[in-house]
Amino acid sequence: MRRICVILLAFTSIGLLPAAVFGGDIVHADNHAPRQPGCSNNFVLVKVQTWINNSEDNEFVGVGARFGTPMESKAKHANRTKVSIMDPPDCCSPPKEAVAGDVLLVHRGNCKFTTKAKIAEAAGASAILIINNRKELYKMVCDQNETDLNIGIPAVILPSDAGESLKRSLQSGVRVAVQLYSPDRPLVDTAEVFLWLMAIGTILCGSYWSAWSSREASIEYEKLLKDAPGNFHEIDNAGSTSNIVDINTTSAVLFIVIASCFIVLLYKFMSSWFVGILVVLFCIGGVEGLQTCLVALFSRWFKRAGQSFIDVPILGTVSYLTLAVSPFCIIFAVIWAVHRHVSFAWVGQDILGIALIITVLQIVHVPNLKVGTVLLSCAFAYDIFWVFVSKALFHESVMIVVARGDKSGEDGIPMLLKIPRMFDPWGGYSIIGFGDILLPGLVIAFALRCDWAARRKLRDGYFLWAMLAYGAGLLLTYVALNLMDGHGQPALLYIVPFTLVTLLALGKKRGELPDLWSKGEPRRSCPHAQDCSVALVSPTKS
Repeated sequence: MRRICVILLAFTSIGLLPAAVFGGDIVHADNHAPRQPGCSNNFVLVKVQTWINNSEDNEFVGVGARFGTPMESKAKHANRTKVSIMDPPDCCSPPKEAVAGDVLLVHRGNCKFTTKAKIAEAAGASAILIINNRKELYKMVCDQNETDLNIGIPAVILPSDAGESLKRSLQSGVRVAVQLYSPDRPLVDTAEVFLWLMAIGTILCGSYWSAWSSREASIEYEKLLKDAPGNFHEIDNAGSTSNIVDINTTSAVLFIVIASCFIVLLYKFMSSWFVGILVVLFCIGGVEGLQTCLVALFSRWFKRAGQSFIDVPILGTVSYLTLAVSPFCIIFAVIWAVHRHVSFAWVGQDILGIALIITVLQIVHVPNLKVGTVLLSCAFAYDIFWVFVSKALFHESVMIVVARGDKSGEDGIPMLLKIPRMFDPWGGYSIIGFGDILLPGLVIAFALRCDWAARRKLRDGYFLWAMLAYGAGLLLTYVALNLMDGHGQPALLYIVPFTLVTLLALGKKRGELPDLWSKGEPRRSCPHAQDCSVALVSPTKS
């Protein structure tokens, strides 16, 4: 029962934040505005460092326009300049007061971005800061029919909350100055490299544990057959009590349907109390996952404690080793939950998340390639729909809104692995959803169980090539993320085709696809009894 709870918690977590790798919050608005002379700048994030009465204050982030002069890349080359509120606020007509040399703070709307920039430049402003009407950053472009685009000042758009904060400071009568610059990001993000290795390592651990458990169960089952060669029915019934859970095509499709309902629910009711519920669910699943992993590890050294059991109210029969490990796991999760806002809390979140994923990979089995294909295909469509297609229905990407934790007061939700960008001047985190690891991991673990059951060598099997395909798909995801100006990318868009096509193509080439598709793990005949009607690799029933 406890293991079933872990599975439900893990898959609920995936439903709340399925597989996707996210970038920035920049809204695309240049689909029908190609580059042209005077409007060909690269879109760059801009640091807006503020000073209040000559004291350093908040730092905001904006995005530079396609037009205007390029931004300085180093803070030491950027000037500190006084900020003034434009009058009229929309900057669609010349200012009523002198603004020579100032940075103008203006509101979006009533005229084109290029019109505002031209008016500000004509008034002698050194730059223009435009307050967006939403919290997102917006890509300011030019109209296709614009010809006079020789704008000689930088233009930056700020999210509504940052712009309004600056405006309030100015209206209070204090002197506000800003420094605008756009530091270059490193070509290779080390956080993404470590996150890639983390995902690969998690699947490796979960797959080998799953295959090892199946082999141990098979050996134990064959020993039972040898000791009692005539009691096949009783032995088979005993084997069916295993904690391993096989999923089928119906449950694979149903999971995607339920996940869709969860993500809509979270999108509609996102709030601090809702995130609090998610934190509790994540901690419960993380405790069970961490406890299972530690018990399996320590039982190698403390076999007697691992094989001695006691009845505990509510929990049932548990080992002494489990009782010894559980308090540590609970305390670890509680400490993380209480201090999850500190800078190093990502370490605890990743430990709990990885333990949960590895445990589910060991417990849940994909019985054949047919079920694996249905599961990944549904997840593939689901991921694309909620990242891209949902914009047409909800006017924003539901997946990205959920991942950011909008309206929750939290920096995202906990159902993901993340690593801080320590060498990136922009900071932030590189993140990956549980589904990016767990869903492909179920199919990859199936491939390893097949290889071990058939006694294939590593190069002659399916696991090695499935792992390489997964790694290539995830790597392509990060490449696409960087090429798409930080626009969110669904990781399964790249991972699923790489992984599935590799397995299907190899199976077809080797003539083993029909068996992989329907039978799954190869069956071995019973070597210990004559006329044996039982053939198996693991004691579980499909």
